[in-house]
Amino acid sequence: MRSTPSRRATATGALIAAAALLAVGVQSGASAAPADATSAAPAAAAKGADPGALPAKLSPAQRAELLREADSTKAATAKELGLGATEKLVVRDVVKDVDGTTHTRYERTLGGLPVLGGDLVVSESGTGTTEGVTKASRATSAQLKAVGTTADVAPATAEKQALTAARADGSKSTEASKAPRKVVWTASGTPQLAYETVVGGLQHDGTPNELHVITDASTGAKLYEWQAIETGTGNTQYSGQVTLGTSSSSGSYNLTDSARGNHKTYNLNRGTSGTGTLFSGADDIWGNGSASNTETAAADAHYGAAETWDFYKNVMGRTGIKGDGVGAYSRVHYGNSYVNAFWSDSCFCMTYGDGSGNLAPLTSLDVAAHEMTHGVTSNTAGLNYSGESGGLNEATSDIFAAGVEFYSNTATDPGDYLVGEKIDINGDGTPLRYMDKPSKDGASKDSWYSGIGSVDVHYSSGPANHFFYLLSEGSGAKTVNGVSYNSPTSDGLPVTGIGRDKALQIWFKALTTKFTSTTNYAAARTGTLAVAGELYGTTSAEYTAVANAWAGINVGTRPGGGTDPGGTVFQNTTVKAIADNSTTNVPVVVSGRSGNAPSALPVAVDITHTYRGDLVLDLVAPDGTAYRLKNSSSSDSADNVVATYTVNASSEVANGTWNLRIQDVYSGDTGTFNSVKLTF
Repeated sequence: MRSTPSRRATATGALIAAAALLAVGVQSGASAAPADATSAAPAAAAKGADPGALPAKLSPAQRAELLREADSTKAATAKELGLGATEKLVVRDVVKDVDGTTHTRYERTLGGLPVLGGDLVVSESGTGTTEGVTKASRATSAQLKAVGTTADVAPATAEKQALTAARADGSKSTEASKAPRKVVWTASGTPQLAYETVVGGLQHDGTPNELHVITDASTGAKLYEWQAIETGTGNTQYSGQVTLGTSSSSGSYNLTDSARGNHKTYNLNRGTSGTGTLFSGADDIWGNGSASNTETAAADAHYGAAETWDFYKNVMGRTGIKGDGVGAYSRVHYGNSYVNAFWSDSCFCMTYGDGSGNLAPLTSLDVAAHEMTHGVTSNTAGLNYSGESGGLNEATSDIFAAGVEFYSNTATDPGDYLVGEKIDINGDGTPLRYMDKPSKDGASKDSWYSGIGSVDVHYSSGPANHFFYLLSEGSGAKTVNGVSYNSPTSDGLPVTGIGRDKALQIWFKALTTKFTSTTNYAAARTGTLAVAGELYGTTSAEYTAVANAWAGINVGTRPGGGTDPGGTVFQNTTVKAIADNSTTNVPVVVSGRSGNAPSALPVAVDITHTYRGDLVLDLVAPDGTAYRLKNSSSSDSADNVVATYTVNASSEVANGTWNLRIQDVYSGDTGTFNSVKLTF
């Protein structure tokens, strides 16, 4: 018999009293039914935005046609961009604005080899005029042309190196799951021939391993590594009575949501590989609210996937993770007492463990939305899951998980700016992460600093989460949906929020049209400001709020410099040229102070530069002690340094001549020093 869609209700969850699990709530009247949007732009299009700049709602067929058009013209696009004869474009994604502007995302090949870090986005008006190009790397076609295709190092050397790196993460694999392949690596600066090796197995905690290791094909040195399995964590207790999309055939029901791309939910039954068994049964009732019933976790995961699908479709105009109307699938009951959840590109699926003692499946609404959003990020910006881009990847999942919670508006799990608040991973009822002040979890960072790229991505996500909260709600104390928040700023100045809907729209449009695989915090600021300008204008309150929110986490400065929260300012505003491969010292004379400098000395720097990654910045005290403000980075392709750094200078005598030391360490770009300001 032909499968027919049906609606199936879960049983009302019983209250569970257990140390590792909070009481299960009943979601009265909540529904995962899709809402048909009638507007061309998303339903949550923020008031005051330029309607033409909002994303258009595209059906899978419309998107497929745009992809076909982009593919048919990719050779002409490559020529227009000045790419070399052996460089080819590969169409990856297309989004379209209401006014007809298209944003086409490409990957590149060179002589048939994938160019990792060569991705770019081309924005084109409705009349066919190229309006802008955003590149993940500044590598030129001349540099790419100079890359040879003959390796000096054998593939076996690259495989051995990758296996060693994987063993450090707990993998016991003795061979690569994918043989080393030749690639051109550009994400770290100058293009070079390399090998990419993928190693499988399991990590220390039982999470599948899919470690990608990049090895220099000339020297055998490791250039980079990243983990393709993107994880969240928790001990869910989300349950209750909700409506699920299911299907029926020959008197049997199963967890196939035909209204949402045929998303399916499977039972791994403690296994760690394969798809598992599709949940099915003779009735249309799933679970009983207790973890001991294997269907309960399935109902939670299935509901979370449905709500996330609806959020992206009805709010952001994206039908499915890839925008093609095809659903992913969910796997529950992974492993034995596995305390984590993860997204995997290789299976195009979300996977959930059952938590400590197999008593608390990790299937709460925000965890499900977090993991599914990793899939969206992978199929749009493709943010590398390492360094600053990895932190932004994690933050993107937290940001849209919050968006899904507010969208769902479930009575027992109302929207909030907490991550994993229902899972009690800490055993004391506290959330996994906080967006208003990330450091409250004991590990996440509130603000950006030069070394944040070396922090675990789940903690380097903190500043971006903080930015989103500030942009949505503003700084200071307030209560939202019964939850109290108190968000500080790194510069001590207030931020006025613009509302969550506008903040979500800005982040999503930046993710899909501005961010690339190598986007870091500085580039994220540039991208979100560009989007705010497109939607509201560069003189709008929204544009100013975006700049202020970034300044509130120490990325860039406020328009007009803001107002100093007290103290005496000493500055140098004499403009100086910054020559290529040079060192420039800018003196700031401090006088009339008693004692030592502050333990949190603000250093506001304004430099115009065509490639900020070239620059190393130090604050040099009167006695010659140097305090590093910023390291160079060959992948930091953003323009300009407009940032306030904080230095612990309490061991230094305040009075004397301080210097801002500017070192330009790479060739090809120059700039201008505009100002430096020290606030004592």
